[in-house]
Amino acid sequence: MYDFEFKTFEEMTPDDYSRVGFMSGLEVHQQLLTEKKLFCRCPAGLYSNHYDAEILRHMRPTLSELGEYDGTALMEFKTKKDIIYRIHHDTVCTYEMDDTPPFQINDQALDIALEIAMLTNAKIVDEMHIARKQYLDGSIPTGFQRTAIVSVGGSIPYKDREIRLIQMSIEEDSCREASDIGHKRTYIADRLGMPLIETVTYPDMKTPTEVAEVNDIIRRLSRCTGKVRTGVGAGREDVNVSVTGGTRIEIKGVPSIKRIPLLTYNEAMRQWNLLRIREELHRRGITQDKFEYRIDDITKLLRKTYYQPISKAIEEGLFVKCVTLRGFKGILTWKTQTDTFFSKEISDRVRVIACLTSLPNIINSDSQENTLSTSAGLKIRKTVGASEEDTLVIVWGNQSDSEMGANEVVIRAREATIGVPSETRQALRDGTTGFERILPGPDRMYPDTDLPPKKITKERLDSISLNTVKPYWVYEKWFDEIRVPKDLRRDLAGSKFIRFFETCVKELKIEPKFAGIVLIQYPKRLKRKKLDIDLLTENDFRKVFELYSENKIVKDSIFSLLEKIIKNGGYSDELITEPCSGKALEDIYKSVKEELKSTKIIKEEKREKIIMGMMMYHLRSKVNGSEVYEYVKSRNFGK
Repeated sequence: MYDFEFKTFEEMTPDDYSRVGFMSGLEVHQQLLTEKKLFCRCPAGLYSNHYDAEILRHMRPTLSELGEYDGTALMEFKTKKDIIYRIHHDTVCTYEMDDTPPFQINDQALDIALEIAMLTNAKIVDEMHIARKQYLDGSIPTGFQRTAIVSVGGSIPYKDREIRLIQMSIEEDSCREASDIGHKRTYIADRLGMPLIETVTYPDMKTPTEVAEVNDIIRRLSRCTGKVRTGVGAGREDVNVSVTGGTRIEIKGVPSIKRIPLLTYNEAMRQWNLLRIREELHRRGITQDKFEYRIDDITKLLRKTYYQPISKAIEEGLFVKCVTLRGFKGILTWKTQTDTFFSKEISDRVRVIACLTSLPNIINSDSQENTLSTSAGLKIRKTVGASEEDTLVIVWGNQSDSEMGANEVVIRAREATIGVPSETRQALRDGTTGFERILPGPDRMYPDTDLPPKKITKERLDSISLNTVKPYWVYEKWFDEIRVPKDLRRDLAGSKFIRFFETCVKELKIEPKFAGIVLIQYPKRLKRKKLDIDLLTENDFRKVFELYSENKIVKDSIFSLLEKIIKNGGYSDELITEPCSGKALEDIYKSVKEELKSTKIIKEEKREKIIMGMMMYHLRSKVNGSEVYEYVKSRNFGK
C-alpha cells in the first residue's frame, strides 16, 4: 500500500497528494487590537526585553474532572524544567502570576471577536462559558489558558467551494519564549494575557498550497476589520496534517504563511515514510508485542574513546548508555523528511524530554559518520550481546538524564512498530518539522470556576452589526466594477480605512485609483521614511480629501501634507500650502528663463525637462506637475 515514494516538493502534484490521502486543517490565532488584556486591566501590546524581576516556577500535572492525567502534562513533568518568568511592572499584574482572580472578560475584545465571527456566517453562542485549557510547558504561569467558544460553524469561500469552520474561540495569549536550554526554560511575560481569537477549520485542504491560501483568506478576513494587531507574532497558525493510515499531527506556531506549503509537504512525507518503516518492521516480524531491546551502561568501555562529545562527557563525570534495538538494522537511516532521517525522530525525543539539548545527543551504529572506532563498536556489540541485525543507539548525560534519554530511545523505537505517534511538532527553519510534545488530549479542558457564564444578547449583536465591515472578498468584486488597479486591491480590501474608501468614492467623488494610492501607497512611502503612519487617522485623511475636493490644495501636495500631519501630531490649518495662482506661475516661469540665459544647455531636447524641474523646485507643492507641464508646453517648450 505504501509503495509510493514522495517526489521533490516542486514535482508533487495534486494527484500525488490525493494518492497519499493528504488532509489538512488550520487553527489560526490572531491578536486583537485592544487597549487592555483579556482578563485583567494591564495594557496590551507593550513589548520589551527589559524586566524588573524573575519568578521561578515548577509545573506539575493535575487530575482532570474524570480523574485522568493528560499525556502532554505527564510528558512535560518528566522534563523537570525550571520555568523562569521575566516580568515588567508595566505589563504584568498579580492576575498573570495566578495570585488574584480574573476580572470579567474584556468587552472590547469580545465585541471584536463577535464581529469577525459574523463575517463567516457562523452561529454565535447564546451563552459563553469560560474553560481552562492545561498548558504544562510553562508558557502560562497558571498552568492553564482561559478560553471560550464564541461561535460554531460558518464557512469562508475558496475558489469554487466553501471551507467549513468548526468554531471560533477567544482566549488569552501565552508568554514569549526567550530560551530553552537543558532543564531551564525562560519566558518573557509581556505578551501574556493579550486577547486573541482562534479560528479552527475542518481538514478541507487537500494540498499544501491550499493550506497556505486558505490561511491567507482567514488572516485577511480578520484584518479587514482594522481591529486586529499586525506585525511579527501578531498572527500565528497551528497546522494539522494527516495522510491515509496516519494520524492528526499539529505543527505548532507557524509564524509565516509562506512557510506552510513546505512544512506540510515535509510532514506528509514524514508520516508516509513512518508508515513505510512500520511495514518494513512488520515484515521483519517486529511488532509492538514482539519489540525487543536492552539498555546497558557502557561508560567504562568508552573511557579511551577519541570521539570528542563522549570523551568530554566522561571527563566531566557523565554516563554513557547503550540501547540495543533488536532487528532494527538500517531503520535509523531511513529517510523521513527532506534531508532528514529516522534517527532525528529519536534525537528530538531525547532533546526535548531528557533535556539533552547539546547536539549531537545520540549516535547510532546505522550511521556512516565517523564517530566510534570499529574496534570500539565491536567491543560494545560483544558486551551487550548484539547481533549484526541489531542497531545500537548511544546516549550520554548525568545519571538521571542518560537514563531518561535511553528510555525515550526505547519508547520512540517501539512507536515505530505502530506507525505515526500523535504529536505536536515544531516548524523548523529548513521547512521540516521537529518533535515538540505529545499531542494533548481532551482531558486538558475543564470548566473555569472563577468566571460565570456570559450571555450574548441579540441587542449586543445588533449593535455590533451596525458597524461591521463587509468581508474583503465583497469589496474585491466592487473593485472590479470601479476599476481599482490590481496592485492596490489586496491591501485596500484589508485596510482599516476600507469603509472610508467607500465614502471617498461615493460621497466625496474622489477618483478610486487616486483614493487608493493616498490611503495605501502614500503611507507605505511615509513608513519607509521612518515615520509612524499609525498617527494618521481617518479624520486626517477625510480633511485632506475635503480640501482637495474644494480645490484648496493640489493633488501633488497631498503626500507632503500627510508627512507634515504626522510630524505635527495631527492636522492643523497652518500646514496647508495654498495653490499657486496663474500670476505666480508666470513670474516663476520668467525667473527660470532668466536663470537659463547664463546656462549652456548641451542637449537642447532636454530644455523642457530642465525648465519643469527648476519651476517645480520653486513651486514645491503649490501646483500639480501636470499643470506645470501644460504651461511650459504652451510656451513652445520654453524656447
